[in-house]
Amino acid sequence: MFRFILVFFLIFLSGCVEQNTEKVIEIITQQGKIYLNVEVAETPEEMSKGLMFREKLDEDSGMIFVFKDEKQRNFWMKNTKIPLDMIFVFGNGTINEIKVDVQPCYQDPCEIYPSRYPSRYVVEVKANYTQRKNIKVGDYININ
Repeated sequence: MFRFILVFFLIFLSGCVEQNTEKVIEIITQQGKIYLNVEVAETPEEMSKGLMFREKLDEDSGMIFVFKDEKQRNFWMKNTKIPLDMIFVFGNGTINEIKVDVQPCYQDPCEIYPSRYPSRYVVEVKANYTQRKNIKVGDYININ
């Protein structure tokens, strides 16, 4: 009986753990391919939290925001503790804008960072990652 209760309890706890969907995306640049491990933000809750409260971000890691449609996007850095690059991407995977070294916001009002063009995806990476990896507007991201 004790084993049954223990197994039930462990199954119950596993359902309570927040599930972060992760995947590897491929960035195709003029110099070659880059592979980036990303957490996927698809739900309104995941998108509103983003990378808030993180103390660090590994070099080849980030977050991809996957929207259902392609339109102008607005991002901010409220409660984000680390500087980031924001990569805005058309629905076809083409990078249309990069905001480099966007700084955290520590008090309201926080600056809003709008995209210039409609975007279906936004990828956030460690600040200056796009410069270190020579990622440019016009490069392509394979989301699948």
